[in-house]
Amino acid sequence: MHLRYPQDTTSKDAVRLDWGCTGAGARTLLRRVNVLDMTSHGSISRRSFLAAAAVTPLALAAPAGKNIPVGIELYSVRDEMTKDTLATVRAIAKMGYEVVEFYGPYYAWTADFVKDVRKVLDETGLRCNSTHNDARNFRPENLQKAIDYNKTLGSKYIVMASSGNVTTLDGWKGVGDTLTSAMEKLRPAGLRAGYHNHQTEFKPLDGKRPIEVIAANTPKDVMLQFDVGTCVEVGSDPVAWINANPGRINSLHLKEWAPGAPADKDKGYRVLFGEGAAPWQNIFAAAEKTGGVEFYLIEQEGSRFSSLETAERCLANYKKMRA
Repeated sequence: MHLRYPQDTTSKDAVRLDWGCTGAGARTLLRRVNVLDMTSHGSISRRSFLAAAAVTPLALAAPAGKNIPVGIELYSVRDEMTKDTLATVRAIAKMGYEVVEFYGPYYAWTADFVKDVRKVLDETGLRCNSTHNDARNFRPENLQKAIDYNKTLGSKYIVMASSGNVTTLDGWKGVGDTLTSAMEKLRPAGLRAGYHNHQTEFKPLDGKRPIEVIAANTPKDVMLQFDVGTCVEVGSDPVAWINANPGRINSLHLKEWAPGAPADKDKGYRVLFGEGAAPWQNIFAAAEKTGGVEFYLIEQEGSRFSSLETAERCLANYKKMRA
């Protein structure tokens, strides 16, 4: 079974204000925060930050900048993918997406079906730049199959979608070692390894965030695929993370997150892109100036709409934000 996200989604109590806001927007936000619950050490409470965000929307239009293609993590439409993979890929192309990322089950396809998928990609003009993979796919005995399938699909990045149950810093160093070893086989094939974060990687463990351990224990050509929503949920600074890793944030999962009571089924990760708390305009600016982003990927856990309508609405919100 393809593991997507850890169950522990505990959030920090405070959210820092230094999320890349500059100029008049930052001054406006600061003025509003000053009348809220400012805490010591330059932080505000989560409630106060979100109150400020409500009156100063963080998802304002960002300059279009570079022509970065936008795609979708097909896990977002997993119910449709299980019914008819090829028809779903065609539907995604028809919406106007430029890129797709296949998730875990692709590894169980037959080689012939992988070729069928590539044919649909070529027919529709879609590109597959990356795939999500179980950590087991990086074992020496399994890696060649991933290489073969990704080469057929036209992919550039084989991404570890989840590390599994890692509980110590030495364990996280081991994840870095696995990615490093894989690169020795991927480079000659013209491919690169990647790592996709969740909430856990941004939570300090013995004084160190696991994502920092992975970054420090992998070569620079290992992509740090950035899942934005999980970073925002735990109160970490997404812009600071991008700026701290120049050239390594080659793709971002544009996952949204909004606060809400556990019983509120339309909050959390179920809000549409652009409806939550992520400071998208600052994230795009950092990703394009410093991060080395090559493509963006919408990702949704679900929403109040069907999966295909959710995908269509998220893309419309993205295009409006970037117009």
